[in-house]
Amino acid sequence: MIKRIPVSALRVGMYITDLNNDWIPHNNDRRRGVIRRDETIGKIARLGVQHVYIDTGKGLDSPDAVPADVIDRANETLLQQAGGLKPLAKPYAALEEELVIARRIHAETQSLVGNVMHNVKLGKAIDLSPLQELAENLQGSVFRNPNAMACLGRIRRKDNYLLEHSVNLSVLMSIFGKAMKHSHDVLHQTIVGALLHDIGKILTPDAILHKPGRLSPDEFEVMKQHAVHSHDILAGTEGIGELTLLTASQHHEHMDGSGYPAGLKGDEISIHGRMVAIADVYDAITANRVYHAGVTPTQGLKKLMEWSGDHLDPELVRQFIRCIGIYPVGSLVLLESGRLGVVIETNEDDQRLPVLRLMYHTRFRMPIKVETLDLAARGNQDRIVKAVDPGTYGIDVRPILA
Repeated sequence: MIKRIPVSALRVGMYITDLNNDWIPHNNDRRRGVIRRDETIGKIARLGVQHVYIDTGKGLDSPDAVPADVIDRANETLLQQAGGLKPLAKPYAALEEELVIARRIHAETQSLVGNVMHNVKLGKAIDLSPLQELAENLQGSVFRNPNAMACLGRIRRKDNYLLEHSVNLSVLMSIFGKAMKHSHDVLHQTIVGALLHDIGKILTPDAILHKPGRLSPDEFEVMKQHAVHSHDILAGTEGIGELTLLTASQHHEHMDGSGYPAGLKGDEISIHGRMVAIADVYDAITANRVYHAGVTPTQGLKKLMEWSGDHLDPELVRQFIRCIGIYPVGSLVLLESGRLGVVIETNEDDQRLPVLRLMYHTRFRMPIKVETLDLAARGNQDRIVKAVDPGTYGIDVRPILA
């Protein structure tokens, strides 16, 4: 049986199935197997891991262990409670119309961030003017209809993670900040900070940044320095805003003080740092990377719940779920009718009733004619049973979102 235990309960002879540390966005460590030395337990603890999952059928059990299905049910309950919170804003532009604008802005943003990273690597200073203009355009699109940018954020390539992650993080922070009713200037600064949060990785050796296997403790320390490099590069940039700097430099700080680079704790971390940490982890664990298969959006939200308190601000996690929905754009859901649909728009009144694009019937095991279904529409009798993994049905949701 798969169970979760605190790291303090780990013992030699236990079989680890999951280090439960996907909150490390650049993590390549998928350690599985029997613990044979006490030194291994120490290394795991130094990663900042609080709980791990073990297989009691392959190794020792523990009186402190909790079955994984119990943990999942608890996370589902918390997620549904967050789902009861009414969304804070309504889109006022049609999705189809805003998608046209959003595609252009999204492409321009990727191109510009890529150029900025290239130029900084060559020793050139960052020119903030075009970044600020793009941040303004991105913010405008999110205000008109956040679902458009959210759709594009789910259409990603495995081999372009670093660049697309920076762009998508800026989208998530724009949606998050808008829902939190932050002022225009605060939103603007945090969007720029999200776009440039990983700029320090240009100084990380490629052998470490793109290493396919497990990072050694020394390599992990080198990797962690990217947060310091991001701070230093931005601090030396003319015209940089204070909130931009905080957003970029605090995205790996944890509520319990186990994060980096400064080891800040609780309210020592700015609200912008706590917000970007949530969005950063969510985007990282739901993205398909070359060496890591992403979890579904709803599974990602459950993980945010699980990591709340130790690593993430619990109330801000609830607010994050409030603004992107318990079935975020790009989620594949199973309906009571047996049909599958991809969420293309969240509902402005009830998170549990999004707009779907239907394309498959599980009972007949075959594709169906693509159609749009608004679960909140008068006369609709279908309801969501659960979110599912597209891989289970061999479905690629990206063309549906495009």
